Amino acid sequence: MKNKKPFLKSVAGRICCVILTLAVLIGGYFGITALLDPYDCRIVEGVTIGGLDVGGMTWVEARKALTAALEDSLYAQSLSVLLPEETITLTPEDITAAVNVRSIVSAAYAYGREQEATESQISLLPYLEINEAGIREALTQYAAHSDTELAQPEWTLEGVRPDLSTASFEESAEGQTLLVTMGIPTVRLDVDRVYGEILAAYDRAIPLCGSGSFSITPEVTPEALPEAPDLEAIYAEISAAAVDDSLDMDTYEFVPGSYGYGFAPDEAQALVEAAAYGETLRIPLSHTEPEILGDEVYFRDVLGHCETKHTDDENRNTNLRLLCAALDGVILQPGEEFSYNNTVGERTEEKGYKPATAYSGTRMVKDIGGGVCQGSTTLYNCALLADLEILERVCHGAKVGYVPLGLDAAVNWNTKTDLRFKNNFHFPMMIKAEVSEGYVRMQLLGTDEKDYYIEMRCGQGEEGDIVYAVSYRVKYDKETGEQISKEREANSTYYPLG
Repeated sequence: MKNKKPFLKSVAGRICCVILTLAVLIGGYFGITALLDPYDCRIVEGVTIGGLDVGGMTWVEARKALTAALEDSLYAQSLSVLLPEETITLTPEDITAAVNVRSIVSAAYAYGREQEATESQISLLPYLEINEAGIREALTQYAAHSDTELAQPEWTLEGVRPDLSTASFEESAEGQTLLVTMGIPTVRLDVDRVYGEILAAYDRAIPLCGSGSFSITPEVTPEALPEAPDLEAIYAEISAAAVDDSLDMDTYEFVPGSYGYGFAPDEAQALVEAAAYGETLRIPLSHTEPEILGDEVYFRDVLGHCETKHTDDENRNTNLRLLCAALDGVILQPGEEFSYNNTVGERTEEKGYKPATAYSGTRMVKDIGGGVCQGSTTLYNCALLADLEILERVCHGAKVGYVPLGLDAAVNWNTKTDLRFKNNFHFPMMIKAEVSEGYVRMQLLGTDEKDYYIEMRCGQGEEGDIVYAVSYRVKYDKETGEQISKEREANSTYYPLG
């Protein structure tokens, strides 16, 4: 035992000497290295790691900064992959990412010092371990239900088409609904490309998370697009234009038309333009009325019209308005006789008629209802031009100024002087009467069965103070304008005012 102590002391002394020698050598090496390093043992300015600026940091400082940044970003926040059908959220637990911090900081430190370190922007990817299989599985599952094959648009009708005949159409009947299913494009998710975009996002996780936008929106471009629904062709197939009620001119019978049916093309087009692929649009079909419906079919043509200028006598004009109101809308059925007096009725103060200038034989007097003869005269001329059969007409005792001589028609309730004519055609006709813009205006509306039209011609002669007038109905061919006939209508005699 006594011999071992000196030996142990000797060994310990040698070890201490070796350690001191190594310390001197190492310290000298680093001292010399520091003296020889142009960057003062710091990372070159401008060097980044995964977007984190580590320029000017020591190796230790860079390692601490990178570790802290990764703890706040890649290791803490989820990446949102925004795809057309859904969003895939990749949590840190899903990807189990791990970055070899020592190695990547060493690569950054080597920039400018070693020949192989030529990149100042150091990517995380070569030093990143990640659950690639799990990420690809998530993308593959998405593709399994989102990938589509090309499908063209389709359409069908829902419901029962209503009876559109004007004879049996029911306003409350429900129309059909056009169902248009939009086409579907060919779409396939490129898993490899999207996985590459995910890696690129992880490589930039530090700045992306710092800006609050840790997400990507991969572009999914259809490989083939469906055609747009051909609304014009669909409309042509299912719609129907309205058909007016009409008359059979051979049998003189009413012919029912039909309601129009279809959808609003502009509104349907707007729905199509806003629709998503595969979406089914519901476009209601509705009906439209024909322009000529029901009794309107009988009153399409103006058979005869006349207007006569009235005076400024307000009492007289009141009477004209009252008589027009009594005449307006009156319908004469085929073969029916019309009486002016019976239609307008007795002109009384109780009905609102006013005293105004009127003829009594050859004298001008004030009479309740004065002016009603202007109404009968205007209507008489309508009946002549419509080529109706005149049953009763009397001229005035003296000349009137609002129509040519021979074309006036006097009426008087007390003396039973009347204007009467007959609807001698196969269809009903309607009287339209109004006072407007200084005129008494009247029309006979109906269905024109004639292939000719009527013009009235008048001639006159005098014998002293007495004036004789004769009127003629002149027929002209509608197509050629040639005169067909000229027949005397009436003789009239006018005396001087007494």
